[in-house]
Amino acid sequence: MFIGRTNELSFLESKYATAAGELIVLYGRRRVGKTETLRKFCENRANIFFTCMEITNEQLLHSFSKRILNEMPQAAKYIKSFTDWEQAFTALGDLANEQKTVIVIDEFPYMARSNKAIPSIIQKVWDESLHNKNIMLILCGSSMSFMEKEVLAEKNPLYGRATGILKMQEMSFCESVQFFPNYSMLDKITAYAILGGIPHYLKQFDDQLPLATNIKNNILTKGSILYSEVEFLLRQELRETNIYNAIIEAIALGNTKLNDIYQKTQLERSKISVYLKNLIDLGIVEREFPVAASIKERANSQRGLYKLVDNYFRFWYAFVFPNISELEAGEVNAVFNFLIVPELDRYTSYVFENICQQYLRVLNRKSKLPFYATSMGRWWDKTTEIAILATDKEQKNYVLAECKYRNSLVDVKDLKHLESKSKGADVNNYYYFFSKAGFTQEASAYAAEHNITLVLADELFSSN
Repeated sequence: MFIGRTNELSFLESKYATAAGELIVLYGRRRVGKTETLRKFCENRANIFFTCMEITNEQLLHSFSKRILNEMPQAAKYIKSFTDWEQAFTALGDLANEQKTVIVIDEFPYMARSNKAIPSIIQKVWDESLHNKNIMLILCGSSMSFMEKEVLAEKNPLYGRATGILKMQEMSFCESVQFFPNYSMLDKITAYAILGGIPHYLKQFDDQLPLATNIKNNILTKGSILYSEVEFLLRQELRETNIYNAIIEAIALGNTKLNDIYQKTQLERSKISVYLKNLIDLGIVEREFPVAASIKERANSQRGLYKLVDNYFRFWYAFVFPNISELEAGEVNAVFNFLIVPELDRYTSYVFENICQQYLRVLNRKSKLPFYATSMGRWWDKTTEIAILATDKEQKNYVLAECKYRNSLVDVKDLKHLESKSKGADVNNYYYFFSKAGFTQEASAYAAEHNITLVLADELFSSN
């Protein structure tokens, strides 16, 4: 069953509905669900779906020719393969019908690497003929750096030719938890905190089984798909995996400043930034700044915090990587009971902040916040930290939010502490407080009097 990707499918539908030829570039990290989304889009439509492989240029041209000629029985009587790529791409125009024909080239970087002239050939054929044909050519790739630098960047042959560019991100919390309809909201939050919004990972859990069983069977057990997933992905994308392991583990353990990463790994300072940039390009790490940070602050190489944006990478490096010897020896129950269970709520609390921010973003899109926020994210300085801060363009209105993922009730002291972070008396301050366990009666009464919105974890996304 296909789940989610409503926005992505809507975008593709809008491009399909045009009268012109469409050249779409769709890309995103591995496992994010690009191929499944495209196959869903192609259902009940005239389409050619070609998946590139790492083979020679001649083999790839023959394979591509065979796939195209399958749809051209008359031409197939006379030729077995096109003589060159220009002839092959020109032939795509002959597939145009009254209904738009969708042509997907999946893992396009393999094709472009097999013959570096291919982007130029596509550009030439597109300009000369294909842009006038009733076709929708979709170039899809998992190598994000290649797609951005070799396909979309200025000075490359295809620059400016794409009629649509879609970078697929992880699924949101709302979409991700559709994989677990039988779980409670708290279990959904924990599952998302572990797996993130990657469909391939979400499919590994069976919500007919307890969450603990899924973690032990599908992550901690040697031979399970997720057990070796991180190592597999790193080896696919990067060299020197031992160095990347050290950097990612350091960040997963809370070393978020550049100097902290250096102190933890003892790698050369000049090289650390290069490795971090590669991890950012892969969508594994991001550099975070306070939400209202200036352009000057963001340009400072020493400012900002590095964090893992991939939840599963965070979980794997926090709990699997440090205990790999024990897990290799089959000590699954011991690792889970003594090393994961005591830390799981603390681990989940960081992701809970992100889920709450997604909740506020949904309210903002639906105009259900007190004002329309143009910026939203974490904010901190040397003395104060705000889990979520949102403001308008003029910075005259602020939402300040706190998120507590703990088993004790939020009390009046917690609410007053949030109010103490007010952005000043000359602006409008609005407060939201999110809680896993709930609120004391006194806190609820205080919130009603002071216009503080209280949100239980169980109520997230239930009515917005």
